[in-house]
Amino acid sequence: MKTKILTLAVVTLLLASCGTKKTTAATAETSAPASKTVKAELTPELAEGKNLYDNSCAKCHKLYEPKDFTKEDWKPILVRMQKKAKLDDVKMASITNYIHSQL
Repeated sequence: MKTKILTLAVVTLLLASCGTKKTTAATAETSAPASKTVKAELTPELAEGKNLYDNSCAKCHKLYEPKDFTKEDWKPILVRMQKKAKLDDVKMASITNYIHSQL
């Protein structure tokens, strides 16, 4: 009798935890398309800057959203990272323009 109750409790716990995850996933999927529609199309120059940011910066660490920092906060970060990533001024200007366009 104890094994039946224990088994029933485990199954109930499993179903309850799975139900909660499905609700959270459904909410995330519902909100994700709305945020994607807000973003405007990037010009070719800004798309190049985004590509450089994604590929150069992600080699060493996770990417931060441009809105995570202010324009003033980004300036020293970009200067420091330019040296570490060994990017020339043209590539760095492209990345900077992309980040500033997203603020």
